[in-house]
Amino acid sequence: MQHLTITYTGNVATLTMTNGENRHNPVFAKEMLLALDDVKSNESCKALVITSNDEKCFSLGIDTDWLMPAMKAGRNDEIKQFMHDMDNVFKTLLLYPLPVIAAINGHAFGNGAILACACDFRFMRSDKGFFCFPEVDLSIPFLPGMIEFVKKAMPYYRFNEMKLSGRRVSGKELEQDHVVEKAYDTHESLLEGALNYAKTFDKKRGIFGEHKKRLHKHIVHTIDSENKPLIEALSLMA
Repeated sequence: MQHLTITYTGNVATLTMTNGENRHNPVFAKEMLLALDDVKSNESCKALVITSNDEKCFSLGIDTDWLMPAMKAGRNDEIKQFMHDMDNVFKTLLLYPLPVIAAINGHAFGNGAILACACDFRFMRSDKGFFCFPEVDLSIPFLPGMIEFVKKAMPYYRFNEMKLSGRRVSGKELEQDHVVEKAYDTHESLLEGALNYAKTFDKKRGIFGEHKKRLHKHIVHTIDSENKPLIEALSLMA
């Protein structure tokens, strides 16, 4: 994998995004799915931490440097496949039979923030980095499935405010809203905290996966039934 690495600390896997702003494009989606399968195939693994090695960014969302030329060139099948692959990334995280912890070390914007919301738990920096849904300023409507699984991660009033205003929100604010479990002052303490939390899990995959399957059944149904026709119609801009 070009832009992702997997390391292990005992029974905890750390999946590190290593491509700077970690923008989402066809390569990112396919590599993420491969990485998640790789970790799951390690039967001794008990939890997964997802983070970035960039000093400023966790993930800045969709790669517009790829998307805009693809749209202008009419590469519709490529765009549709990417959107379906990202939905598969989100569904895989929603149903993953291991605890998935996002260690948000910097900016998480748009699809990058949505990626963090698809995880089970979130930790964040308090000294740098913002969480933001800028789609309202970019004329990009959320797909219905995205709305559903972001709502599982944050209180409705906060999501309503962020979605309609596009305001950048700090880790400290999100800690107060219990969107993140804890906000840390340094990169080192963030990773240590996320890893220590991950190490507290020793659940059987069968029951953990079944809990998530039943808990998120409505979200998966929305992704499958409502996202797909919008993607196929390429109704991605407003």
